[in-house]
Formats: sequence, C-alpha cells, structure tokens
Amino acid sequence: MKSIFKILSISFLMVLGGCEDFLERPPQGQLTQSSFPTTESDALLATNAVYNTLRHTSYNQGLFPLLDIMSDDANKGSNPDDAASSVGPYDKFEHIATEGTLANWWNTLFLGVKRANVVIENVPTIAMDADKQARYIAEAKFLRALFYFDLVRAWGDVPLYTSTLPDLEMGRTPAAQVYTQIENDLLDAITALPTQYSGDDLGRATKGAAQALLARVYLFQKKYQKCSEYALAVINTHLYDLETNFEDANSVTGEHGVESVFEVGAYGEEGLENGGNQYANVQGVRGTPNRGWGFNRPSLDLMNSFETNDPRKEATVIFLGEIIDGVTILGDGKTPDQTLDGSGNVIEIECYNQKVWTPGQTVPPSFGHNRRLIRYADVLLMAAEALNELNRPAEALPLLEEVRARARAANPGILPEITTTDKAQLRDAILNERRHELALEGFRFWDLVRTGRAASVLGSLGFQANKHELFPVPQVELDLTGNKWSQNQGWE
Repeated sequence: MKSIFKILSISFLMVLGGCEDFLERPPQGQLTQSSFPTTESDALLATNAVYNTLRHTSYNQGLFPLLDIMSDDANKGSNPDDAASSVGPYDKFEHIATEGTLANWWNTLFLGVKRANVVIENVPTIAMDADKQARYIAEAKFLRALFYFDLVRAWGDVPLYTSTLPDLEMGRTPAAQVYTQIENDLLDAITALPTQYSGDDLGRATKGAAQALLARVYLFQKKYQKCSEYALAVINTHLYDLETNFEDANSVTGEHGVESVFEVGAYGEEGLENGGNQYANVQGVRGTPNRGWGFNRPSLDLMNSFETNDPRKEATVIFLGEIIDGVTILGDGKTPDQTLDGSGNVIEIECYNQKVWTPGQTVPPSFGHNRRLIRYADVLLMAAEALNELNRPAEALPLLEEVRARARAANPGILPEITTTDKAQLRDAILNERRHELALEGFRFWDLVRTGRAASVLGSLGFQANKHELFPVPQVELDLTGNKWSQNQGWE
C-alpha cells in the first residue's frame, strides 16, 4: 500500500493540481473536469487519490492531534511558546471559530468527500473490469463515510455533498440525515469489499474495516444492537487478532498485522508528495533525538490512571532518559523537565507519545508511521460495551478479558480479571479499559462526549456542557455563505 500511495496517488495529484504548471494552464483544468476518469487506469488513480487524503497533514484534525489535547489524556506539548496562541487554547477550551486549524481540518475532510464523489459518480460509466469497478466504488464509499463521520461528530449539521456538482447554496444538512448517508455508504461498501488483500494492495479498505467503522458509527449514536451485530461480525471472521506484544499494535513491526483493521500507509520521507505522513512527526520527540515537534504530551492524569504495573503505561509514554531502539531520549532544552503550579506541585513533565515512535534519530523516518485508524482491540471493546448496554454482560466480559489478558501478558499478578455483571460498574470498567488501551489514539474525547461524561471529567479543564461537545463552524465558512448558516450552540 505504501507503493500505491507513493506512485499512483502522486500521479493523480499531479493531474488534479499537484504542480504549478497545471494551475497556470486552464485547458488542462478543463480537461480534468470533463474527462477524468475515463479509463480503468484512471479509475485506479482516482480511487488512490481518495486514500491520499488520509495522509494530508490537515486530515489529522488540522495538523495537530486536537482531540487528544482536549481530553484529559494529553497536554499541548512542545515547548511553552510553540503554537501557544493557536494550539494552546484547545488545551483550555478557549479556542474560537476564527482559528485556522479548524478551517484546515474542515476543508481537508471535504476535499476527501469531493475525491470520493468523483469515483462514486464517474467510475460506474467506465468500460472496465466489473469486479474492480465495484470494488473501487465501494472503497470510495467507505472513505466518504469515514470523512463524514469526522465531520458530523465534530460539527453536527454539515452540508451533505454526494455529487461532484453539488448545490453550492446548500445549507447545513441535519446530522441525522448525514448519519443515514454514512450508514448507507458503509452498508454498500460491506457488500462489495473483499475480506483480504495481499501484496501492493495491503492497506485498502476491507469488508471488516467497513463493518468495524459501521459498528463505531452505531456506537456513537447509542444504537447498541446494531453496533454489537457489526462488531461481532468482524470478530467472528477470525481474520483478526491482538498482537502478542501490545507495543506492536501501533509500531512498525505490526504494520498490516493481525490487529490492524484499517491503517494509513506512509513512507519515511518528508512531504505528502513523497509518500510521507506528518501525523507522527508533529508528536515526535523534540530536541535530542530530533524526531519532531513534540505536541500531544501525555498528561500526568493519564499516567496516574493506569492500574499498578500496567505495561501499557510504559508502552504509551516516552520518558526522558529512556532508551528506545538504542536511542537515548534527552528531550528539548527549551522545554521544562517539570512544570509546577503556583503551589509548587508538578502538573506536567516533558514526555512524548510512544505510540507514534518509529526507529531512527532523524526526522524523515517519523513520516513513515502508519497511523492505525481501526484496531481489533477497539472492535472487541466496542462489542463489549454494546453487549453490556443490551444487558448481556456474560457475553461482554470475555471480550473485555481478551484485551486485558494481552496487556497482562505473562504476569498473572497484574490487571485482575473483571467479573462484575453490574451494568453500571461494567460500563465504567469498559470505558476505563478503552482509555488505557487506546490512549493518545484520538478516542478519549469522543468517548467522553458520547457517554455524557465530558462535562464532569473535563469541566476543570474548561469544558462547558452544551457547547464544547461540538466545534464551532469555521468562521470563514460562515462568511462564504453570507452568514446564512447558523453557528453551533454556544459559539454564536
């Protein structure tokens, strides 16, 4: 999949605006509008271009991992002055509608939607292999659903564009209608996607990926019966499993491994045009070794929340002085080793997200991290949560135990098996397990919002109920509509 991203999607980017010459030649632009894609090879290029959106720097919440920074799992990170006025406010829920990161995220998600619509609308008209044609359309529908799921969770009502020539006067579509489109896209994708790939096709969307994403969509809407059905469908294929070593669930060693349901392939070279993905670089160790910018620093709250001797803590956090792959982590000279409050209490330490670590001592390899968007551990925990909500704790407990048993490894003295069948207690245990299993992977904020716990957990950080569940619609988007759109509640 890395080679597909690097060669084919780059070629398509050149066709659709990846070079200055193209921008200076209107006839080429007109040709692209009217006659691309028209061949089977075009169809492949167009489909790969949709995937390529996943490596765009702004696909990752506008560049910075805002969802983790806004949760209790992480702080802004980097040195105190770096992005203090742009990223810093998200740490305290003081962000505003005119901040550019949000607009970048919004625009990139809609770029992905537009590219998906090109495939969905135009590939059916191409005379080509019928199986490939159906598969490319299904891949595009999976990806369109992925983009819209981010959009609807982040902003609620958003314009629903399902055509390459949408109504530019369209208002914000009700979230319920957007969710229906997401569900329909994924149901269509499930029927046409293969169960597995091999060779250069590794990393493309599979039937299991579509089922897992649909389970996640249903979970967010509290449709627990449907969530359980689709999560269990993935489990019952027996195509996926947990990596023996927890670290490998996100490491280079585990790329396209048994635990990876869907991941974003990347090359260890700087720049989107070279196949790189800046997601890990933004969070990489700052200073010595120079692996990145150092944002999204694990919080003391997260570290202190792990159960005693839970190995996932060490596998999630890079501490100063630690040696990883033979490299000693010394950190950034401009970043305090410890940050104190007014009473002299330590409230933050310099540390980094180990889940995005790639071997090396320079910047380029950090661009080669394959970001896992769907892991099998998440599927197990989604199924467990849904089954518990359906009053089926006896079926939920073994799934929860499977995750804890992997974390426990060969040490029976830690992470005792959870046996409670009390619905509220088991709900708490599953949410707690999600926090530690999926820490710094972009889940915690959404988990707190969808379970109604965000105000109580994040209130001390600045979260306000009936406001911060959604982001403000970027002001530039409101301006472009002549302020015909309403702003989200609390952001007016």
